[in-house]
Amino acid sequence: MLNFAIVGCGHIAKKHAEAIQKADGANLIAVCDSDPSKMEEFISLYGIKGYVLLEDLLNNSDVDVVNICTPSGFHASIAVKVAEAKKHIVVEKPIAMTLEDTDAIIDACRNNNVKLSVVHPNRFRPVMIKLKEVMENEALGKISHANATVRWNRNQQYYNQAGWRGTKEFDGGVLMNQAIHNLDLILWLMGDIDEVYSMEATRLRNIESEDVSTGVIRFKNGALGVVEAATTIYPSNLEETISVFGETGSIKIGGKTASLIEYWNLKNMSETETDDIIENVKIDPIGKPGHQCIIEDMVGAVTEDREPIVTGLDGRKALELVLAFYESAKTNKPVKF
Repeated sequence: MLNFAIVGCGHIAKKHAEAIQKADGANLIAVCDSDPSKMEEFISLYGIKGYVLLEDLLNNSDVDVVNICTPSGFHASIAVKVAEAKKHIVVEKPIAMTLEDTDAIIDACRNNNVKLSVVHPNRFRPVMIKLKEVMENEALGKISHANATVRWNRNQQYYNQAGWRGTKEFDGGVLMNQAIHNLDLILWLMGDIDEVYSMEATRLRNIESEDVSTGVIRFKNGALGVVEAATTIYPSNLEETISVFGETGSIKIGGKTASLIEYWNLKNMSETETDDIIENVKIDPIGKPGHQCIIEDMVGAVTEDREPIVTGLDGRKALELVLAFYESAKTNKPVKF
């Protein structure tokens, strides 16, 4: 049994707390926030300790793992201190706001021999696990291209809830905050990138960062990719899709949260097997909640002394892609990796 603590008691911390409570081998024993009022609900609901100062939390020798749920701009400074206190880390996406900060986190974890996992929970959806299996078996043959689309709504009220939302220093825009999960999936499925080109705009929301972005990718293997992401869709979330097309198959995963099969056709897969896959996903499209999978994987990584499934390097790759899109949009030029 590993003891977990949460730093940052905002909206996403509730999902972490629920996941820890449900996860095998995990126990929530503390929370930390500079605003004591934000901890009250957690302390009352779970009967745990609350700390205003991070240093006091880290001095608690019973804490094994710290989940960092603060605004993204604070991830690095907190994570380095947690690693130096010899606590394992689960950090919300994005891992940090810059590659320099990301490398500081990874180095601190390596130097202090602690595990680091980044919250990219969409990998654990049943349909994504099946799609990854198909990709590893090369059932699609030579890949021509892939597509990631996020057509969601985040209205102005969403951004007004907290002063850090939509800022370049602490949050970023639709790529950094929402679509980074889809970029992680594209990298996980398609492999390393050669170059990208992107355009972005802030069209409808009063924020510093982008609310709509489009980009193209050339992967190291020669395949192409297209990314479209927006929080401007009226009046609510429309769709989230991941599609991959090859010489012997075409697959489109869709729905509002990229959890349903919209098209699945593989040359060497029978109609019966195809129907079984589609039906099984339809029965349980979400499976075990992704955050719970992340927590249970961290427990396994610590007890088995192995790397987590989603590593700090994975988090770095997703961030690097976001930043490359930003750089391309700023310079109006392709960015080589």
